[in-house]
Amino acid sequence: EVSELQIAEAVALVDTLQNWTVLDKTILPTKNRNKKFVFGKGNFQVLTEKIKKLPHVTAVFLNVERISSLTKKELESAWGVQVFDRYTVVLHIFRCNARTKEAKLQVALAEIPLLRSNLKNEASQRDQQRGGSRYIMGSGETFLETQNRVLKERELKIRNALEKLRRKRALLRTRRRKFEFPIVSVMGYTNCGKTTLIKALTGEAGLQPRDQLFATLDITAHTGYLPSHMAVIYVDTIGFLTDLPHNLVESFSATLEEVAYSDLIVHVRDITHPETVLQKATVLSVLRNLNLPSHLLDSMVEVHNKVDLIERYKPAEENALAVSALHGHGLEELKQEIEKKILAATGKKILTVNINLEGPQLSWLYKEATVQEVEVMPEEGTARVKVIIGSSAFGKYKNLFPNRKKPTTDPLLKL
Repeated sequence: EVSELQIAEAVALVDTLQNWTVLDKTILPTKNRNKKFVFGKGNFQVLTEKIKKLPHVTAVFLNVERISSLTKKELESAWGVQVFDRYTVVLHIFRCNARTKEAKLQVALAEIPLLRSNLKNEASQRDQQRGGSRYIMGSGETFLETQNRVLKERELKIRNALEKLRRKRALLRTRRRKFEFPIVSVMGYTNCGKTTLIKALTGEAGLQPRDQLFATLDITAHTGYLPSHMAVIYVDTIGFLTDLPHNLVESFSATLEEVAYSDLIVHVRDITHPETVLQKATVLSVLRNLNLPSHLLDSMVEVHNKVDLIERYKPAEENALAVSALHGHGLEELKQEIEKKILAATGKKILTVNINLEGPQLSWLYKEATVQEVEVMPEEGTARVKVIIGSSAFGKYKNLFPNRKKPTTDPLLKL
């Protein structure tokens, strides 16, 4: 039942917040959300009586995307407690989980529309109470105009600060490109196990996955190695949620922008979740709206996580890989698939070249490519070197050292 799953997710959102407890839950049909009351008369009465009977209730969470400030005001005066919608609850979770300067700025930006609608409400209340002059002494500006101007200035300040950070990140990206580290963005619905998977792929002990919604708000980068010992950077991203309010997605576009610059996307799914198909559709729809290059969407690797909880699991999707990030099941196959896709995306090749040890070839390869193995043949004064090399670097190599023996492609990788 869809409504049951929706309420389960609403409870999970509240449980994510410290010191917030769900006392009761109920499913009721909603009318037009732009009307003063979200419910029909009968349902509104039922709900009001239910709230009055719960003496310890301090707030009501309506699991709808947004309610107007007028509706909020009417419901709060009828029930005598605070009323939250999905936007305010998710925003509060974001606020609690924001660690870096950038995440805090993005949360502050997402708060602006909320402050704006509260302001309209406050201004109309003041007008009703005063009935007289609406202007602030001698300024020629109404209260609403003054506050709107202050909000506009605040929004501009936040956007400028985010732009500075964006430029700084572009600089870091350029440096990363210089070292030619392939970048893998790990994405998925919130709480699907992205961080656990990255921890398993990199062996990074400092990563502490948390079993809660939106535990990751910032983009974090972690180095891992593929079967050929090629270093890659795994990027952990913010999780997605069905009906995640558009303004929130918009505010975090700076974070999600990083995905467009990756070489590969790994889409992680919690295959045990009853709504796993809907969750997949949500993630794909957000990715499509990010205007990512089509090759990124086409080459995406789909990972079915938490298979240890399902007996003899076999993915229905043809190219999906079944893994258990927690128990390490299926990780080698996943690393091989990532390597295959990364080599195709970056134009890198794994080659074995024969070099003369007296010449500058070896030091050049160490500088311009990733040297994997060196097998020295002392009698001949030569060495067999296994390298991962980009196509432009390989072109340079051929021009600089034209008399070398023909390289052999690694037989394990059909290139």
